[in-house]
Amino acid sequence: MASIRDVAKRAHVGATTVSRYLNDNGYVSDETRIKIEKAIKELNYTPNELARHLFRKRTGIVAVLVPDVSHPFFGEFVKHVESKLYENGYKTMICSTTKEKNSEIEYIDMLNRHIVDGIISGVHTLEVGAYLNVDKPIVALDRYFNEKIPVVGADHYHGGEMAANCLINCGCRNVLQFQGAKSVNSPSHERHIAFERIMKMNGATVCTVELEWNRFEEDYFQQVVQEIFRTNPEIDGVFGADLLAIAYMKEVIRHGKKVPQDVKIIAYDGTYVTDIVSPTITAIVQPIEELAAESVRLLMNRIADISNLEQRVVLDVKLVEGESTCVQK
Repeated sequence: MASIRDVAKRAHVGATTVSRYLNDNGYVSDETRIKIEKAIKELNYTPNELARHLFRKRTGIVAVLVPDVSHPFFGEFVKHVESKLYENGYKTMICSTTKEKNSEIEYIDMLNRHIVDGIISGVHTLEVGAYLNVDKPIVALDRYFNEKIPVVGADHYHGGEMAANCLINCGCRNVLQFQGAKSVNSPSHERHIAFERIMKMNGATVCTVELEWNRFEEDYFQQVVQEIFRTNPEIDGVFGADLLAIAYMKEVIRHGKKVPQDVKIIAYDGTYVTDIVSPTITAIVQPIEELAAESVRLLMNRIADISNLEQRVVLDVKLVEGESTCVQK
């Protein structure tokens, strides 16, 4: 395998000149550039990308932290983040933190030790203290850490309003909503505040079930919906994240009831899973690709040390009607 010295020898220039050319750091004449490029082609030379990044005090790697990459929302988010990072010349290091003890702290340590250039954190961590003294490029997805770390998220309050109005218009009077652990300081809770406000304004009864922190397993969701169905059989409307909405719909059907005739269901996130079940589920859809793009944009600006950055980016959501909130003719 050819080295930088082999390229320099073939081009009849010094190794330092070749290094300046490869790293675009310093003057290299057009004539010399042509000779170096010719030598690189003849020798089939491949630059050491790691060495080049370290020369620039960059690793070219960004860590993306999510609770569980197998979850439809986080899986799609990671896919789009990875694509956007690649467009910006970065590779992606993915970490699912739910089952790996202390993994989040380890990644923050990697950032402090310049092993990664930045972090996009979508975790539902309780370890907020680990972020307090970090003055490095970090962007959070739907999570408040501190005033130094910008947050990207959707307009959850509007999403909660739309979900409530949809169920009210369907005639629901006794509704259930699933909420994530309140111990996590997340703007996503705003949708539940809005949902409950609209429902009570219209005289409907709201049962709110708070889920355990960092639980995304299918069997846990099944256990929760079975217990709720047993204790609250009169529920006629349900609002919850995609997988919970599907789990509740399965339980409704298992008990011989019909969706949407007996129970109306509206999901939140609106990933592909709401469209592959039958009946399809009405959903408040988060703009996942745009959330990913904005997260990468803010992180690139932080890495470039651009000042006056936005501290919060809020993107709109939309209602996509499925078969779970209207009786089919």
